[in-house]
Amino acid sequence: MRGGTRRADKAAQSRGEVPLRCVRIEPGVLHSCSLDCPASTLDPSPSTITSTTDIQAARSISSPTITRPHTLKTFAMSKTGDFEAVKKDILAVLKQPEYDDGSAGPVLVRLAWHASGTYCAQSDTGGSNGAGMRYEAEGGDPANAGLQHARVFLEPIKEKHPWITYADLWTLAGVVAIEAMGGPQIPWRAGRTDFADDSRLPPRGRLPDGAQGADHLRHIFYRMGFNDQEIVALSGAHNLGRCHSDRSGFEGPWVNSPTRFSNQYYKLLLKLKWSPKKWDGPFQYVAKAPGADDDDEQLMMLPTDYSLIQDDKFRPWVEKYAEDRDAFFNDFSKVFAKLIELGVYRDEDGIARADKMKQYKGEYKSAPQKPPVPGAPGAGKDGEANPLARQNRIAHQQINAKARL
Repeated sequence: MRGGTRRADKAAQSRGEVPLRCVRIEPGVLHSCSLDCPASTLDPSPSTITSTTDIQAARSISSPTITRPHTLKTFAMSKTGDFEAVKKDILAVLKQPEYDDGSAGPVLVRLAWHASGTYCAQSDTGGSNGAGMRYEAEGGDPANAGLQHARVFLEPIKEKHPWITYADLWTLAGVVAIEAMGGPQIPWRAGRTDFADDSRLPPRGRLPDGAQGADHLRHIFYRMGFNDQEIVALSGAHNLGRCHSDRSGFEGPWVNSPTRFSNQYYKLLLKLKWSPKKWDGPFQYVAKAPGADDDDEQLMMLPTDYSLIQDDKFRPWVEKYAEDRDAFFNDFSKVFAKLIELGVYRDEDGIARADKMKQYKGEYKSAPQKPPVPGAPGAGKDGEANPLARQNRIAHQQINAKARL
């Protein structure tokens, strides 16, 4: 790194600014330097890479041709609680010309969904509190394959706004992305904390399996406290994005415009003639989009999607949402807000109470990402990034001491 760059970085720091970092990925090596490095791509610094899957994600989206969320060499650190500034930076990261359909929006919605959809009402475990996907036990769940891309997209924002927890950032990103893609406004409240280690993670197997049917959907969603109408409304998130054979095993988009939120998902479920896809992959349905040529990409539906029109109690809601866009938007806003609040305990004033959450682990606000290799022993199976491991242990001792008073 040139001496002039060092002086520029020091000058930026003296003004209360933080130099942007880049990452050059070599076999087994992460090299962090300032943005004017010839190998620069605006990606997380080594301390923010969580696992080998995240390293692979960083490598796969690190092409210099990709539009990155920040183009200035330095940025001013934000004030604690300035969520409008965070929203602005989330909007800036949505455009990704080299990623799926040119947008990071759908994968950010999926991140918020999967970060919340592990909740169990009976045991009051799982849910959006904790940001457990930073740890391999949850992040490595096959149901979360591909979400490392979403986490990497958001890392520069976390670096710029270090006061926001990952749990709040991930859920807020989903809400902002939905509205930016033409969807409804969704109520969102801050207050989630990040797990200090992986000892409180929910077991795998709590997320929906697209290869199943109506009984499976009810088993998964009833566990979280949703009813049949809410199941159908939440399924409308499939208006966005696409499946990838190297992630879920399935392949293709659900709708013609996978980066535009609408009720097209329900219309196509009812209107098109769906037939089994002839291929070597898992069973799924396909259909030709209206007006499409023979060589155009086919639309697809998962068995869980198709079960919505096969089930007598689900189908009326599909028909309602296909006919009434406003009703769908209104119901989706309510149910998505409910989803991202799962596992979050609030008092009568709406203030989050971490000490009342069963997932609570220490008096911290934002725990670090785990390192790519096991860290401090005794801090969960995969360890915890230092030096905050010691700080969190001290805070945990202090909160226990307060409880005994």
